[in-house]
Amino acid sequence: MSGRFAHEMPFGAEIQSDGTVRFALWAPAQEAVSVVVDGDVVPMAAGQDGWFELVTRDAGAGSRYGFRLADGFKVPDPASRLQAEDVHGDSIVVDPGAYDWRTPGWTGRPWEEAVLYELHVGTFSSEGTFEGIRRRLDHFADLGVTAIELMPIADFPGARNWGYDGVLPYAPDTRYGTPEDLKRLIDDAHGRGLMVFLDVVYNHFGPEGNYLHLYAPQTFTDRHHTPWGAAIDFSRRPVRDYFIHNALYWLEEYRFDGLRFDAVHAILDDDSPHILTELAETVRARIGKGRHAHLVLENDANQARYLRPGHYDAQWNDDCHHAAHCVLTGESGGYYADYADSPIARLGRALAEGFIYQGEPSAFRDGEPRGEPSKGLPTTAFVDFIQNHDQVGNRAFGERLTMLAQEQAVAALQAVLLLAPSVPMLFMGEEWGAKEPFLFFCDFGDELAQAVRDGRRREFARFPEFRDASARAAIPDPIAPETFAASRLDWGRCDEAALARTRRLLDQRHAHVVPRLAGARGTGYRVVGARGLAVTWSMGDGAFLRLAASLGDETAAGDFAAAGKPIFESAPDVADGARAGAMPPWSVAWFLDPSTGAHA
Repeated sequence: MSGRFAHEMPFGAEIQSDGTVRFALWAPAQEAVSVVVDGDVVPMAAGQDGWFELVTRDAGAGSRYGFRLADGFKVPDPASRLQAEDVHGDSIVVDPGAYDWRTPGWTGRPWEEAVLYELHVGTFSSEGTFEGIRRRLDHFADLGVTAIELMPIADFPGARNWGYDGVLPYAPDTRYGTPEDLKRLIDDAHGRGLMVFLDVVYNHFGPEGNYLHLYAPQTFTDRHHTPWGAAIDFSRRPVRDYFIHNALYWLEEYRFDGLRFDAVHAILDDDSPHILTELAETVRARIGKGRHAHLVLENDANQARYLRPGHYDAQWNDDCHHAAHCVLTGESGGYYADYADSPIARLGRALAEGFIYQGEPSAFRDGEPRGEPSKGLPTTAFVDFIQNHDQVGNRAFGERLTMLAQEQAVAALQAVLLLAPSVPMLFMGEEWGAKEPFLFFCDFGDELAQAVRDGRRREFARFPEFRDASARAAIPDPIAPETFAASRLDWGRCDEAALARTRRLLDQRHAHVVPRLAGARGTGYRVVGARGLAVTWSMGDGAFLRLAASLGDETAAGDFAAAGKPIFESAPDVADGARAGAMPPWSVAWFLDPSTGAHA
């Protein structure tokens, strides 16, 4: 099998089989466009429907180029594979087949084996690069993680960003390394049996460095609006193709094993089929059955319709996080108000049925119904977590759970998360109880920078603790380099005992849960006493997996239906306590029951 992979695109700069380079740009608002290649200006031929094209021998791999508009303004290629000088500078012609993969036969891993680990490239390691992650691959393999998930890497303005302000979706940001560095990371991960996922943003472009409005304003529409910028007009074929090709590009050229689609509730499309449907069907048809390619949604609307065979494998389950957070912290502000009334019961529903809101009215949303029925979906249709970049970083001070709840309580919820038959996800450093914050940071120009500072502080003004201006002034400046630096993991502070606990949980998951996951369904849940929880799942092999948990500061008393063989207990004799109907505070026991016993 060839070790060289490339995705052919109808736009951008493509090296042809005869050695020429074809440049193509959709610029329907322009009457004339030229390519500036290594300083030479060459007019492009105007085609139909706003397309411009040039095929030339005066360019090759490494050539710097940009597109000159009719008024003389030069813009980067919106499909640039690599930028020379940030988002405002020249694009670079890349030969995607130059990298020779050492693992060309890798076909991925089944979704049931996924244990995700979300990380931000710039703050995960001291290097802040793809190479910094590559050097830690053994850490993931030893831990029991099977998939690392990179927060967005599309070229963004400035030196630091979460990634959701990217404006060139095909170009890995050079602060993290070269395309070859990224491919080497993925290649070496595959060599260790690890999958690599990428978070992609198709709901908006960032506020700085997006020049599409100058030559293709038809990319956007006034019919819809997003919280982050102009809505994208997916009714136009070139726009749809731009994003569908982007998904294929990452999966085929970089051999990512899966994509996580950010905030798809803000992808507003009036056409049929919906862009999400067409994208999934196209990926499934292209990738074929010989290789695993996993597609995961973030969707605040809880639309179960997308979670079906041949479309999307799973969705991030914010409901599960919110209920777990309320259990741990007692917080009830903002969207936590929808979960704080009965957090144990709501957590039980999330574990057994997926969504908590399956069409019920949401008080946080002024009584509007939210969600669609999810009870019949497989457990693996949901990615569960108790921390992620959003839920940590969107706090004013970026506190992790280790700073908000007692260690014993966090450990108990982690034991629930990592053995539940949904797909678990850890946030970087969570495996050892990291205490470094993960703050919101970016690096915009002066005018936009001040707007971001003001907006960030204004966002928290509605919270009681930040109503005073002096309190808001204490919120870390998102533009300051120190805010970014404070968010970097300190590997020297790794808690070995916490790391060993996480490793033990994942060992048990791979031994007892993963082999039985295909076809697993939740069968019921009950609140036991005031703070106890019992949940049961029917596993794919006919066995029953049972959770018994005491999630409070007092002993939980009652019938936990703790039948079967214990496969995990958070402390000695906890399983016996569950069977006897009295579990100590913040304790967890898991049981595997081969019988066809009663539901929870």
